[in-house]
Amino acid sequence: MPMPPHAPETALVTGGGGFLGSAVARRLAARGDRVISFSRAEHPRLARLGVAHIRGDIADGDALARACRGVDVVHHTAAKPPPWGPPDEYRRTNVTGTANVIAACRRCGVQRLIHTSTPSVLFDGRDLEGVDESAPYPARWHSPYAETKALAEQQVLRAAAGGLPAVVLRPHEIWGPHDPHFVPRILARAHRLRRIGDGKNLVDTTYIDNAAAAHLLAADRLRQAPGLSGRVYFISQGEPIPAWDMIDAILRAAGRGPVKGRISHRSAWLIGWACELIYSGLRLSGDPPLTRFVADALARAHWFDISAARRDLGYAPAVSTAEGLRRLAAWLKPNGKDPT
Repeated sequence: MPMPPHAPETALVTGGGGFLGSAVARRLAARGDRVISFSRAEHPRLARLGVAHIRGDIADGDALARACRGVDVVHHTAAKPPPWGPPDEYRRTNVTGTANVIAACRRCGVQRLIHTSTPSVLFDGRDLEGVDESAPYPARWHSPYAETKALAEQQVLRAAAGGLPAVVLRPHEIWGPHDPHFVPRILARAHRLRRIGDGKNLVDTTYIDNAAAAHLLAADRLRQAPGLSGRVYFISQGEPIPAWDMIDAILRAAGRGPVKGRISHRSAWLIGWACELIYSGLRLSGDPPLTRFVADALARAHWFDISAARRDLGYAPAVSTAEGLRRLAAWLKPNGKDPT
C-alpha cells in the first residue's frame, strides 16, 4: 500500500547524539519534521541541521516528560550498548530509561513510540538461523545487555497492549560511517583478532542508513495503520554472510589485512569468562579483551527473517552491503576519520 504524503510533525529522538539516533534525527530533519534530540551532551552537527536539543538523562523521568511536551512521535534509540559494563548501569539506562520514556509518552499524549531493540534479546549463546518474530525469549540471557534490552522490549509491548501506539524494531549489528562501536572495536583489536569457531556461521548486519530508514517507515506506517501497534520487526541487510567475511571486509575498508589464526569456540568462551572474572574482581575500567557474549556472537549464527518488515513497513535495504562498505572505506581514508 503506498504511503500518503508526509505531513510534517514534531519528533523526539532519545539518544539523538548517538550513532543511530543522529542518523534518525538527520533523516527526520531532512524531510521537514521538527526534531528534538534528547541526550546528555549537545551535538553541534545536529544543531546546524536545525535539530533542537534538550539536555538530560534518560533516567530522569521529569526531564523526559518536559521533552515530550507537544511531541507527536518518539524514537527511543537511547541505550547502554554491549558488550560490557556493570549490570546496574544497564538496568538504569535500558530498563528504567525505557519505563521513563513510556511514562512520558502517556503523560504528554504522544501519538506513537518507535522503540529500538535488538535481536540480542533472543540470544543465549546458541545459533539463531532464519528465525522470525514468533521466536520466544530464552530461559536466561548470558549478558546484562541482552537481558535488560529484553526487559525494556517487554515493557514497550505491555504499554502497547495497554493502549500506547508502539512498534519495536530489532536492527542487527548496525555499522557504517561515524560508527562509534562496532567498526572501531574491530579496528582497535585488529592486531590480536583470531577467528573463533569454524568461520562458517552466518550473521546479519544493518547499514546505518537502512536502520534509520526503518525507524521513519515504522512511525509512518503506524500512523497509517494503528493495528500495527504491538508488533516487533527484525531489521537487517537481508543478506546474511559469514561473520568473519564481514570482519575481513571492514578491515579491508580500513586498508588492513584479514584476520589470521584461529581459536576454538570453547577456548574463546573460557578466555572470555576468565577476562570477565578479572575485570569484575579488580573493578578494571574499559572493556575486557574478550567476553563470553562476544565469543558466542563471533562463533554462532545469528540471522533473521525480515519478511514481516518488508510486508508491513515497506522496508527494503536501499543501501547494499557492498555499497555500504564503499562508503565506509571512503570515510576511513586518510582524509576521513579512522576512529582508531
